[in-house]
Amino acid sequence: MSVKVRMTRSGSKKRPFYHIVAINSDSRRDGRPLEFLGYYNPNTDPGTLNIDAEKLKAWQEKGAELSDTVRTLVKKLGK
Repeated sequence: MSVKVRMTRSGSKKRPFYHIVAINSDSRRDGRPLEFLGYYNPNTDPGTLNIDAEKLKAWQEKGAELSDTVRTLVKKLGK
């Protein structure tokens, strides 16, 4: 079973808030994560992004794959 770093949706209707998590790849979108790595809030201008770089690097060393969206956000953050 592989691990992915991806986003889970939180927040209310029409006001999304995303947690960036490490999760098993076969789990559902909002399933139980292995670890919380950060968050992304697109409701602010500009969007608020906070990722724990040490945790992210540790998961990547263990073989976790980044989703396309998370990869784009990490590049914007420069980590």
